[in-house]
Amino acid sequence: MSESKSGNIDHDRLFKELLSTFFWEFLELFLPETAAYVDRESITFLPQEVFIDVTSGEKREVDLLARAKFLGKDSCFLIHTEAQSFSQAGFARRIFHYFARLDEKYALPVYPIAVFSFDAPQRPEPEQYLVEFPDKKVLDFNYTAIQLNRLNWRDFLRQPNPVAAALMAKMNIESADRPKVKAECLRLLATLRLDPARVQLISGFVDTYLRLNEAENTAFEAELSQMGLVEEEQVMEIITSWMEVGMQRGLETGLQQGLQRETSLILRQIQRRLGGLNPELTSRIRQLPIEVLEALGEALLDFQTEADLVNWLQQNQG
Repeated sequence: MSESKSGNIDHDRLFKELLSTFFWEFLELFLPETAAYVDRESITFLPQEVFIDVTSGEKREVDLLARAKFLGKDSCFLIHTEAQSFSQAGFARRIFHYFARLDEKYALPVYPIAVFSFDAPQRPEPEQYLVEFPDKKVLDFNYTAIQLNRLNWRDFLRQPNPVAAALMAKMNIESADRPKVKAECLRLLATLRLDPARVQLISGFVDTYLRLNEAENTAFEAELSQMGLVEEEQVMEIITSWMEVGMQRGLETGLQQGLQRETSLILRQIQRRLGGLNPELTSRIRQLPIEVLEALGEALLDFQTEADLVNWLQQNQG
């Protein structure tokens, strides 16, 4: 389950909406060998499964669960897709638990997929949950991991696929390339000839994750001017459907204020639990993105010393 919201940005909802709307295109783009044996017309989405985590007592929800038939056969299987917006210790074990519970409930083969959408860290995420002993391997559970920050957006420029147009915005992007990537996302989107609602879904997704500052907007406009006239006009039509600039600025201000309030609350909780913090640690915590900050708010209940905090930050900041 993706468990993060940055202010008014609900990463969980955005990814679920994108992947459920363009699920077949998602399979074609990232898992073409799997798509080759899926009966496209048979795909249906099942109600969201809710499980109780017995170790924490928390409710956890499976992000996206689809049932499909094998092509040319009557037998079915499940495709479980989990969107994860921050690096989390124990994720492999958690997705295995989902697998086991889905297997128990539905008695169908389960194909597990994890989509990692965080910007950092860029180290490879696990694709396996292994339980073994010196004399025996008890469990070797494998799942497909799609780690966006390890993918090069340039490799997807010519993919006529709406999921590529959206997810390039979350791939490995150098800071100087942000305006170009946004322009290329919209250029690709303009060539797909989707209905207005789907265009709005993808363009809104791109704009959420590639919000540009004033200098970047100037570079973005320069990128648009280098397109062909028809392409530029198509992209401009998409841009005019976005929120008014004043509304965007108000949203960004609200997000920043929410982040500051969340940070202050977490710092007060840590200080009450551990005593005073040194300025370096305080500075590190103030620079955390909201999804990591929220995870820290849960983890700090287990901290006994400042060393526990330092170790947690090292594991979760990359």
